[in-house]
Amino acid sequence: MTAVDVRLVDVAKRFGDTLAVDHINLEVEDGEFFSLLGPSGCGKTTTLRMIGGFEEPSSGLIELQGQDVTWLPPYRRNVNTVFQSYALFPHLSIFENVAFGLRRRGTKSSEVKSRVHEMLELVELPGFESRKPNQISGGQAQRVALARALINRPAVLLLDEPLGALDLKLRRQMQVELKRIQQDVGITFIYVTHDQEEAMTMSDRIAVMNMGRYEQLDAPESLYERPTTRFVAGFLGISNLLPGSVMGTDGDYASVKLADDTVVRAPSSLVDGHAHVSVGVRPEKIRLREVDQETPSGHNELIGIVRDASYLGVSTQYQIQARDGALVTVYEQNVERANRSELWSQGEQVRLTWSPDHSFVVHDEPTKS
Repeated sequence: MTAVDVRLVDVAKRFGDTLAVDHINLEVEDGEFFSLLGPSGCGKTTTLRMIGGFEEPSSGLIELQGQDVTWLPPYRRNVNTVFQSYALFPHLSIFENVAFGLRRRGTKSSEVKSRVHEMLELVELPGFESRKPNQISGGQAQRVALARALINRPAVLLLDEPLGALDLKLRRQMQVELKRIQQDVGITFIYVTHDQEEAMTMSDRIAVMNMGRYEQLDAPESLYERPTTRFVAGFLGISNLLPGSVMGTDGDYASVKLADDTVVRAPSSLVDGHAHVSVGVRPEKIRLREVDQETPSGHNELIGIVRDASYLGVSTQYQIQARDGALVTVYEQNVERANRSELWSQGEQVRLTWSPDHSFVVHDEPTKS
C-alpha cells in the first residue's frame, strides 16, 4: 500500500462570508505528481497555501507524513514552495541563491558546494554558478528557484502556477522538465494550475476544483475519457453533451433517447441508475460520413448539417447542427482530405458516427469530495 504524504480531513477556509475551500478531504501519495486544477477563485491556491502553512484553515485537519501540522508555521513543516514570481535574491549569485537554505541551516561549506552543484546538474544549469538573476532567462530563473526549493530535500514541494510567467513554447518545455525532475528526485509535488494541458502533461492524478471543492479526482486519461460532471467535461477540453432519457440497459450498454428521438448507446456502468443524463462524446472521437454511407455496426449515429468549417492545419474543426438544433463540434484529421477544397462544405448534410465505448455520461449532481 502506497504511503500518504499529505492528508486533508474536512478542511474548510472562510474569508469573511466567503467560503473559499468547502470541507474537502484529500490524500496525496508519496512520490506523486499531484495537481489542483481549476479556474480562478475555485480554491486551489488557498488549499495549497494551507498545506504550506501560509494560511490557517477555519476548520479541519492537515497531516504531513502522518504528523498533524494544522497549526504549525511554514518553517516547521517539511515543505518548500515555488511561486510564479521566482523570488530569487537579485544581489546574490545563482550559487548563493541555491545555497541559501543550506547556509541558514549551518551546513558545512564542502557539503554546500557539492549539493549546489548536484542541484544545478539536476536542473541542467551547470556553469551558471557565478551569474546573477538578471543575467539569465525566465526559464532559467524558474529552474534556479526549483533547485533552491529542492536542495533542502523537503518531503513535499508545493508549486503555485510556477510557469505562468513564461511564454507558451518555454512553458511546454518546462512541463517536460518538471516531470523529469520530479521523477529523478522522487519527491511529492503538489502543483496548482488553471491550465488543463499543463496538468494533463505532468500529473499522475488531478483534482478538478470548482467552487471550493473538487468535482472529480483521477488520472488524466480517466478525467478526459470519463468525466462525471458537466464542469469537468467542459473544463478539460471540448465536450459534446447530448441530454436524454435512459430507456434501459442491455448487457454492457445503456440506451438513451435524445430530444429528437434518436437513440444512442453508452456503457451501462456509467449510467449508475440515473433516469435523465447527458451522453458525452469528444470531438475527435466522431467520424463524419456521407448521409447514404453505411454506419459501422453497433455505432451511434446522428444526422446533421455542416454550419461551419475551420481549417486548423493538423485538423479541421466542424460545427454540425443536429436535428434537434444542438451544435456538435467535430475534429477531423487532415489526412484523407488534403486541402481546403476537399473539406465538408457549409450546408452539406452529413452522418456523425462514433463507438458507444467512446461515450461518457454526466449527471446533474457533482461528485462530492
